[in-house]
Amino acid sequence: MSDKCHVLVTGGAGYIGSHAVLALRDTGWPVSVIDNLVTGFRFAVPDGVPFYEGDIADGELLARIFTEQQIGAVMHFAGSVVVPESVEEPLKYYDNNTAKSRALIEAVVKAGVPHVIFSSTAATYGIPDVAAVTEDTPRAPINPYGWSKLMTEQMLADTAAAHAMNYCALRYFNVAGADPQARSGQSTAGATHLIKVAVEAATGQRESVSVYGTDYDTPDGTGVRDYIHVSDLAAAHVLALEALIEQPERSLTMNCGYGRGFSVLEVLDAVDRVTNRTINRVMAPRRAGDPDSLISDPSRIKATLPWTPQHADLDAIVAHAVAWERKLAVIRGEG
Repeated sequence: MSDKCHVLVTGGAGYIGSHAVLALRDTGWPVSVIDNLVTGFRFAVPDGVPFYEGDIADGELLARIFTEQQIGAVMHFAGSVVVPESVEEPLKYYDNNTAKSRALIEAVVKAGVPHVIFSSTAATYGIPDVAAVTEDTPRAPINPYGWSKLMTEQMLADTAAAHAMNYCALRYFNVAGADPQARSGQSTAGATHLIKVAVEAATGQRESVSVYGTDYDTPDGTGVRDYIHVSDLAAAHVLALEALIEQPERSLTMNCGYGRGFSVLEVLDAVDRVTNRTINRVMAPRRAGDPDSLISDPSRIKATLPWTPQHADLDAIVAHAVAWERKLAVIRGEG
């Protein structure tokens, strides 16, 4: 383990961050977590992982963590992620996602931490006019969430040019599913992710699922998205960290997706199939700003990292999400 630095995971009690903690631990990396528990859950952090409840804008706390744990890399997941909320409360997103990231990056530079992995998003592309999005597709966010993340990418690029630090920005497509061993999953109440919402409906927590728009330019008229299993995404973070350490003069920006899209109706069919239930579907008007289709071109990440997705199967993604939903009911004392 001597060649593996101690990694601080910001937002490590949240959905994706908690899976990154598991992926790091499973591959022998020492790891600590900072999370303010506004949307994260203390139970999502495994026993034995040093946990700091606090804010990433707290420079004194970060300095103490960096020293106490001898941090050699940061994986940055902390932030707000609900697109419609970002339109209603833009300043919240520019604070949580941009201003606080600036404070974190400043603390990283002060402490001399050499590597940062950043949780970015396909929302930086806005509504692209290509079938499969590459990293060179123009960035044109259409909401404050996308802008807040793109601004952080720019801050990282400028900081890496000026200081002894490199970074990897991973632009996620639609993250879904849960740890195959049901050690973590999507736990947020009122989540807006389609698979989470559909699984809640299939397990009796919602009466129906709204299908927003049935007149898109897609085979069945509903929006098409590239769904990536959260554990495959977490594995990509660990490989990205290894790549940053191997070539410290190089920074990376890569899409995280499978390059395959599924429509809303196809996803709901998969949930019906896996649960042997029939979800009540309510057709609703389009939401502003939803593209017809958003699919990644994952060529760069596959050429750059030895990343081979293990769970690129829609039914498997749904099955893991269902298993976590049932475990979550037990954790909450409902099951």
